[in-house]
Amino acid sequence: MNSARTLATAARVLRQLRHDPRSIALMLIVPCLMLLLLRYVFDGSPRTFDSIGASLLGIFPLITMFLVTSIATLRERTSGTLERLLAMPLGKGDLIAGYALAFGLLAVVQSALATGLALWLLGLDVVGSPWLLLLVALLDALLGTALGLFVSAFAASEFQAVQFMPAVIFPQLLLCGLFTPRDRMHPVLEAISDALPMSYAVGGMNEVLRHPDVTGAFVRDALVVTGCALLVLALGAATLRRRTA
Repeated sequence: MNSARTLATAARVLRQLRHDPRSIALMLIVPCLMLLLLRYVFDGSPRTFDSIGASLLGIFPLITMFLVTSIATLRERTSGTLERLLAMPLGKGDLIAGYALAFGLLAVVQSALATGLALWLLGLDVVGSPWLLLLVALLDALLGTALGLFVSAFAASEFQAVQFMPAVIFPQLLLCGLFTPRDRMHPVLEAISDALPMSYAVGGMNEVLRHPDVTGAFVRDALVVTGCALLVLALGAATLRRRTA
């Protein structure tokens, strides 16, 4: 990998996104709107919003970054941009790292906006540090970016990229512990949930919600999410194709 090529790729992606207001709105505004809607859905039950809102503060960025990253990367390949870039002295690792850096910067903004809205405007009550909440939200958004880059290699159209969402995101959403504690699930489903990164994303949020200090479980959850993101990025570099068949 070459840092100059990675930075040049990231700058190019950010310039392109600047001219795509729909993608920017999806990444930055939609998670905030969903949290706002959720707050007033549970207007008569603030404690319910506290327990669910923290989890969704990590889930919403993951989902939106997954969608935007997978579609944007696929658009680059179907338009022939990737083929032209890879014909230059630009490795797949440089390309994936550049995309991850560009979308990662947007993930920082997205996570800061959603966390700030939830804590200071919507009154989300957490026991732990707001900075830890922001850290987990950012790691979740980076995981969504990595998953989007990875699945884009297997889609032939933007519609197919969206179709990966039920296969990649929905099972994790059902088994992550959002609807019921994972230890109350069927043992087989609990074992499957232990292998899914979103379970640790929600677990990290819940640790911040309930504990004033950094716990061993929080550190474990953060490391698992980070490790999964790096692993998926490596797989994305290995499976990246120049163009759609």
